Amino acid sequence: MLLIILVGTIIISLWADKNLELKERMLFVPYRVKHQQEYDRLLTHGFIHADIPHLAFNMMTLYFMGEYLYLAWMELYGKAGIVYFCALYFLGMVAATLFPMIKHQDQPGYRSLGASGAVSAVLFAVILWNPTLSLSLMFIPIPIPAYLFGPLYLFFEYYSMKKGNTGIAHDAHIGGAIFGILFVLMLDAQKGLQFVHLFY
Repeated sequence: MLLIILVGTIIISLWADKNLELKERMLFVPYRVKHQQEYDRLLTHGFIHADIPHLAFNMMTLYFMGEYLYLAWMELYGKAGIVYFCALYFLGMVAATLFPMIKHQDQPGYRSLGASGAVSAVLFAVILWNPTLSLSLMFIPIPIPAYLFGPLYLFFEYYSMKKGNTGIAHDAHIGGAIFGILFVLMLDAQKGLQFVHLFY
């Protein structure tokens, strides 16, 4: 299922790059979601990307983080693990639109795209699931424990969001991260206690 998501996203994203009309129809445009009831945009934006580096980074992160979590949940929950993973990813994609939706629902010119919010949900699900896992992504070039990486990531995203003018939907990343955390707590509340205990 993880490979289906990866391959499907790559194919659709590359196809949309050649078909600008299709790409425009798949963008997340909060104004059109609210005023034209184009609710499909809450999901379709996660299958298209701004360019090849954007697509590559999201899919590489999804592959490495997603594979770890997918296999862990398959081992623990059996076939239900597949359902949980798909729910995390696709509901995380929708959850990532919450903050931008609230902020930009009456701004016709706002547009965003990419699977970053859903990938952020997977990343933070991994962080809470195994907080001692070593991670080195994005702006942190050396491996550090996931329980340190998570707060640093959120701080960076929040700082960048407040700074503004980055061309990146940092609020979507934060929304996805929060959803990933809540999803894991729903599956196993003990994961939250185990994470907190790492700090004292």
